[in-house]
Amino acid sequence: MFVRAYAGAVVGIDAVTVTVEVNITGGGLGLYLVGLPDNAVKESEQRIRAAFENSGERMSGRKVVVSLAPADLRKEGSGFDLPIAVGILAAMERIDAGALEGTMFTGELSLDGSLKPVRGVLPLAVQARRAGFRRLVVPVENAAEGAVVEGVEVYGAASLAQVRDLLNGTEPLAPFASREAVADEAAATPYAEDFADVRGQAQAKRALEIAAAGGHNVILIGAPGSGKTMLARRMPTILPPLGRDEALETTKIYSVAGKAGVSGHLMTRRPFRAPHHTASQVALIGGGQSPMPGEVSLAHNGVLFLDELPEFGRSVLEVLRQPLEEKRIVVSRARYSVEYPANFTLVAAMNPCPCGYYNHPTRECTCSPGAVHRYMGRISGPLMDRIDLHVEVTPVTPAELSRAEPGEPSAAIRERVVRAREVQQRRFRGVEGVHTNAMMNAAMLREYCRPDAAGAALLERAMERLSLSARAYDRILKVARTIADLAGRERITAQEIAEAVGYRSLDRGNWGE
Repeated sequence: MFVRAYAGAVVGIDAVTVTVEVNITGGGLGLYLVGLPDNAVKESEQRIRAAFENSGERMSGRKVVVSLAPADLRKEGSGFDLPIAVGILAAMERIDAGALEGTMFTGELSLDGSLKPVRGVLPLAVQARRAGFRRLVVPVENAAEGAVVEGVEVYGAASLAQVRDLLNGTEPLAPFASREAVADEAAATPYAEDFADVRGQAQAKRALEIAAAGGHNVILIGAPGSGKTMLARRMPTILPPLGRDEALETTKIYSVAGKAGVSGHLMTRRPFRAPHHTASQVALIGGGQSPMPGEVSLAHNGVLFLDELPEFGRSVLEVLRQPLEEKRIVVSRARYSVEYPANFTLVAAMNPCPCGYYNHPTRECTCSPGAVHRYMGRISGPLMDRIDLHVEVTPVTPAELSRAEPGEPSAAIRERVVRAREVQQRRFRGVEGVHTNAMMNAAMLREYCRPDAAGAALLERAMERLSLSARAYDRILKVARTIADLAGRERITAQEIAEAVGYRSLDRGNWGE
């Protein structure tokens, strides 16, 4: 007998429908899997046989051929156990084959017949809705994740026997009721950190506000203990709340990566990722034998914090060039090519020199000028050009630390950031892929970032004096545009240009002299 069941395969952060075709014939013995299955899918035969025996079923003694279509797409992971098992049961007439229509399945089978959770259920639920399936059957632990998607009924099953009884109608099973958090809850999501905890550091806080308002990358340079990490960890608290589309896309990435915390609702906090400086290229950008999102994608719609930036491997840092410009990463290998989103705000931190005390107000630096230049030379010029704001973080004085009154809270800064983002949303309405000033292309720069005569003259002098690149010229204009948006001004003046140029003063060309 020939039947069809339906599953899904994750490609990047999206999914495609996989048709599981099962044919049982009289000639021959054994189970044959075709359609580019990986080792995990091939090993499903033994799990299915044991699960059948422990669920009161018996594998057919005839030849069973299972084809996973499309045949040219590699099938990976243990999530194909359930759809293959259900297809075999239907071909054995233990399940009504008509009940498989309109249903997508995923789940890993344990030897005792129970279902184990799998990765990537949220993209599968999105694909099930897109393809017109009316229900999705998943392990009970994945039900809350899949139920986030509206328009498809998600059934959480604990075992193969329960799925069999559901399809035969002998055991009623209600679809999972989503407990999705509404979008407004994102704005009210409490953070353990707040900018009110930060004493002093007015310039650094101002730079982070500009970075949050315009989506700009920023590097903090300062002595050990000056507050760089403290400032960076508070960056998400001043970013705008996640919109529904952003939350869905971000949650899909975490679902594919199998990260904890994806259960029952969309993510409401913007991601904050802080990989250690020993991280490899694959850990940072993604890929591997079985492709997975890297840190740049896990930070999508949020913040990627790289502390001790010069300690990262040179080759590791250089792979950031493409995602910083294109807001996506394409991982190409011999047998696959996948694309992951990577629209993150980079916040980097580093010491000013090997000993850490260059330009310190009270402690003497023991490094020679050559040592300082070599230390800064660990970061390439092209990468530094892609960082919009270079901020020197000076140590806080004891008087500032002893103040009783807190600093400005994150909520107040966030209000200004949200207003500036609203201006940019109106400006870029109808332009696909551009949401913030940092994402403007050359044509948009000419249209929206024209300074007045005084501002243009000031920028020209700064370019000559600081020996800045053409890319740095564009970055200054983008930052100036954001400063003007925060101030509610339509035209870029010399005041905005001067402040934007001030955030390029730590370029390596004049650092350490």
